[in-house]
Amino acid sequence: MNGERYLLDTNAVVALLRGDAPIVARLNTAEWIGISVISQIEFLAFTGLSDADLALFAEFLRRANIVGLTGNDTALINQIVQVRQIHRLKLPDAIIAASALTMQATLMTADQHLQNVPQLKVVSF
Repeated sequence: MNGERYLLDTNAVVALLRGDAPIVARLNTAEWIGISVISQIEFLAFTGLSDADLALFAEFLRRANIVGLTGNDTALINQIVQVRQIHRLKLPDAIIAASALTMQATLMTADQHLQNVPQLKVVSF
């Protein structure tokens, strides 16, 4: 373990499950891997998922931590509001970015607009 903490955006989850070698290599040595509950919902809402896709995702979730969103998590809610207001992100992206910030994790994403959040550490692929 290298002490790295990663929160995966939905597109990173898809790339990981397709076997993207650089993502797999980074995550093999990560100390902590997480996804936002938003990414969990987005993935499960994809049309045409096979039983194999769902089984692979379920296996991934056994290792990953799901960062939830509850009404009493004021630190996360305040972070979401701040990120959304300052950077004008869509609400799901603001939740994902704020989750990474709150968990002190690097966000792994293919979304270029998330790199415009200066306090957010981003790994693009």
